[in-house]
Amino acid sequence: MMNKEELFAKIRGGLIVSCQALKTEPLYSSFIMSRMAYAAEEGGAVGIRANSPEDISEIRKTVDLPIIGLYKVDYPDSEIYITPTMREVDALMAVRPDVIAMDATERVRPGGLDLKEFFRQVKEKYPDMIFMADCSCFEDAKRAQELGFDIAGTTMRGYTEATKGKAIPDFDMIHQMTHELTIPVIAEGGIWETEQLRRVFREPVLAAVIGTAITRPREITRRFVKAIHEE
Repeated sequence: MMNKEELFAKIRGGLIVSCQALKTEPLYSSFIMSRMAYAAEEGGAVGIRANSPEDISEIRKTVDLPIIGLYKVDYPDSEIYITPTMREVDALMAVRPDVIAMDATERVRPGGLDLKEFFRQVKEKYPDMIFMADCSCFEDAKRAQELGFDIAGTTMRGYTEATKGKAIPDFDMIHQMTHELTIPVIAEGGIWETEQLRRVFREPVLAAVIGTAITRPREITRRFVKAIHEE
C-alpha cells in the first residue's frame, strides 16, 4: 500500500472516475465495473472510486490505478450509507484500497455514534490507512481535518437534508475548502460538462471525481431524452 505522498503524486491534477452500480441499476456487476475501470484507465484516468469489496477486488485484477474504496450499506437508524460502520471498514480493509472514503457529515451514524467517536475508533484500529472525508459543506470539511482525515471531498454537497437543492458543483465551496484547509481537496459531485471541470481545476484541488456523467448510461440517456422533451 502506497503512502500519502506517493498517492498524492499519482493523482494530483488528474481525473478520478467513479465506477459504481447499485443493485437497482442495470450495470450492477463487479465484472462490468472492472471493465468500466479499464475503459477509464485507457481514457487517461489517474484513479478509480469504487463501491464494495467485491467490486474493488475485481477492479484490482484489471487496472493498476489508485483506488478510493467505499462501501454503501443502508441502516434503519441512520441516513448515512457511505462506509457507515466499522463492519464496512473491516470489509474494505480485507481488500486494501489505497484510500477509504466515508461520510463525514454531522449526522448521527448507525448505533448512535457521532463522527468524532467513530473515526477515533477507526484510526485506532487502522492508523496507517488513508481516509477521505465525504463532506456536504465547509464546516464538515473543517471538522474532518481536525479529526485527522487525510483528504476532504465535496461528495455529499446537495445530498443531505441541510444541503438539498444546492447547485453542484459548488464552486464557492471548492474555493473555500482549497484556500482554508491544509489537507488536500478532491472535487466531486455534479460535474457534467468539460467547462465545469476546467473551472474546478482553476482552484488548487488535488483531483476531481466524475461518476454519473461517464459510467451511468441510464442516467446519461435520461438526460438526453429530457432535453428532447424540453425542446
